[in-house]
Amino acid sequence: MNELTAADRALLGAPNFAWIVTLNPDGSPQATLTWIDATETHVLVNTAAGRKKDRNVERDPRVTITVQQHDDPYRWISIQGVVDEREIGPGAEGHIAELAHAYDGRDWTAVDGQVRVRWRVRPTHIIRYGE
Repeated sequence: MNELTAADRALLGAPNFAWIVTLNPDGSPQATLTWIDATETHVLVNTAAGRKKDRNVERDPRVTITVQQHDDPYRWISIQGVVDEREIGPGAEGHIAELAHAYDGRDWTAVDGQVRVRWRVRPTHIIRYGE
């Protein structure tokens, strides 16, 4: 099954950190710890344009996202997927502000010259553990 369930969305929408794995030009994996969120159908990832993971996704949109529940490490989800959309602009800026409140409990502090990007990741394969 490659659709997000209500339990998946609850795990992804809570302030649980995620590992995002992208592919470098030579095919080797590149992993980054990050904040995430979800809609009914997609995992949302926010990053800065030009970062290695973003450059990797522009070249090859396949990613793997693994999230472990903060207070129960035996509950986790691993999602293989494809970045369907890279959104730059107000939507990405608003999204990072929402994530900052969810994860840090405070306002996002913009970085001069940084352009935020929101990825919409469509799951192609999901592994769940501890439901």
